[in-house]
Amino acid sequence: MTSQARHTATPEPEETTKDVGPTDSHALSHTKEHEDIEITPNPNDVYEGWIALSSKDVKERIIPSIPNEDLWMLIRRFNKQMFSVRAIPDTPTHGLDLNRTGQEQFSPIRLRATLERFYIVIVLSLANFLNHVVRLRSWKEPRRTSAFCMTYFFSWLLDLLVPTSITALIALAVYPPSRKWMFPPAPIALIDTDTGGVQKPKAGVLGSHDSITGAPERLKGEASEREAQSLMNSIGSLAVGSTVGKHDQGVPENAPIESSVPDAMDITSNAADARAAAHGEVPEDSHDKTRQPMNAAVMDGAGKAMRLIGDVVDHYERFGNALSPTPPFSTSTPRMRMGAILGTALLLSLVISSYAFMKIITFGIGVGFFGDPIFQRTIQYLNKNYPRWTDLLVPANTLLKGIPTNSQLTLTLLRVGEANAAPLPPPQVDLREKPPSRPASIHSSEVDLGVSKEELHQAAAPGTPSHEKETKDEKEHHKTWVSSVIGLFRRTTAVGIESKLFSSRIRAALGSETAKTRVGVLNTKGHAVLPSGPTEFAARYKSKKGVVVIDSSKDPPLLFFTTEPSSVWNDQRLESAPNGSVRFSIPVSDIQEIRKVDGLGWKGKLVAGWAFKSKEVVDGMVLVRRGEKQETYQLMAMPTRDELFNRLLAIDGQVWESC
Repeated sequence: MTSQARHTATPEPEETTKDVGPTDSHALSHTKEHEDIEITPNPNDVYEGWIALSSKDVKERIIPSIPNEDLWMLIRRFNKQMFSVRAIPDTPTHGLDLNRTGQEQFSPIRLRATLERFYIVIVLSLANFLNHVVRLRSWKEPRRTSAFCMTYFFSWLLDLLVPTSITALIALAVYPPSRKWMFPPAPIALIDTDTGGVQKPKAGVLGSHDSITGAPERLKGEASEREAQSLMNSIGSLAVGSTVGKHDQGVPENAPIESSVPDAMDITSNAADARAAAHGEVPEDSHDKTRQPMNAAVMDGAGKAMRLIGDVVDHYERFGNALSPTPPFSTSTPRMRMGAILGTALLLSLVISSYAFMKIITFGIGVGFFGDPIFQRTIQYLNKNYPRWTDLLVPANTLLKGIPTNSQLTLTLLRVGEANAAPLPPPQVDLREKPPSRPASIHSSEVDLGVSKEELHQAAAPGTPSHEKETKDEKEHHKTWVSSVIGLFRRTTAVGIESKLFSSRIRAALGSETAKTRVGVLNTKGHAVLPSGPTEFAARYKSKKGVVVIDSSKDPPLLFFTTEPSSVWNDQRLESAPNGSVRFSIPVSDIQEIRKVDGLGWKGKLVAGWAFKSKEVVDGMVLVRRGEKQETYQLMAMPTRDELFNRLLAIDGQVWESC
């Protein structure tokens, strides 16, 4: 059985060299700090060990440097943000792979994931910052507010306001304990942004500390993730494509329901056509020469906005990981680097007067406005003589060099598990389980909000949210004959989908290649499918039910599909598989591209999700092999697709980019 880490200490990781791997991520995964993570080679115990380590009741840390809840939160968000990756031959300038390519393909589901990530990473941080501002201005914490007030006006009187501010930033960056002294943490949902005092959370109970609503959660970070989803679902017609999860790149070929279901993104344009027709206008495409160009412009602009937002969040995550590093990344070098830069700014602020500073700023504004000819000639010269000069303008290559985003941190931790023959287990949570209504733990001694202990616990205790105050009679009134009609249509639709998928089984048996990709895509919710990792993964290949196996006895490791699970032959080696059961095999190092695909396409998933309450659509992935022919292998009906995807990313020495 997989063993757990035997201690929770977080020693400073030893320096490593790039010789250990092509990137810093590969090198750091081999640091000696993680040598105590082991896995018993008995394949019969592997699955049980994964389940044991995935339990939320596990107290010991899987990786000594990070709590289990934080580890699973990183993995869970990594699974939602990664759609497809491609192996590249060169090591990036800043030494870390899994960067987003500049030609990242746009789709509404990618935009949705980017906006949800923006909310979780930046919006919640800004809300927390706003709470600190409100708390300081309210004078409900008189000692802390008095200290800030006296420091501010004393610095203003001595004309040392800028040096004092920079000194405070240096303390926050270099000495982490100062952060709790200056800005003691408090649950976001508990702070009233109008008065600075405490309030009853919008969810009716303080079930989480890092969400605006305070909603209960089963795992750390789940409440904020659900908030982001609810926000996207409420945006309206502008985000219809994102709300329904359209993902053109993830639609398998000849998905059965794609052609028969209308595009939800056309609803708004059709409604506009109906309104125009009512006024006597002719809303035909042949008459309107603006529709397609404007639609193309909007999609192009949305793609650029998505990439811009992604870059902003990437840099924000890097700053956060620089201030609060997670081993195996260095815990002191990033803070010292920032301290040195801020120290230089402090010295300059002591030398340069306020008058000189304003003169420099206004001069720079004038040069920026009128100096375009000079800029153009300078850029042409640099492009000709120093082609890669723009790399120096990217913070990831200078100030933030070697500091990961959360995705790069997750990939490094996954590689730590692979380097120690202990693949990290996924978080195991029953999606049908209701989050607990009990309030999250809160220590009044650590949270000083200027209120009594009784008032603090009363605000955090369960109550009735404002949005749930509808009476029982009103709820009964909402149950009209329309519900019965909708239920009839739902049952009819479910029968139609099952009939179509049943016909796909028959066509697949007769040799239809397109029908083979649709067999087994519907699975009962909560139904355990074995085996489910970490060396075997249930899947279908060309409609044949079997398992994908990772044979780690080979160098490099080998991935193959067999119709017979190892319970039949008690081994994970390719040569031990029964004759005729192996349909394909590929060295992991030969994988050029990995793409996640939907089981029924995005329209089919919508219809199936509406029609079935007890079943779910099981997705798949496409593997592209390196070489002139670039052979592709489409694996479908994979309940543990994300787990295999993560292992393939971390198991070998490829350098990846997100595409």
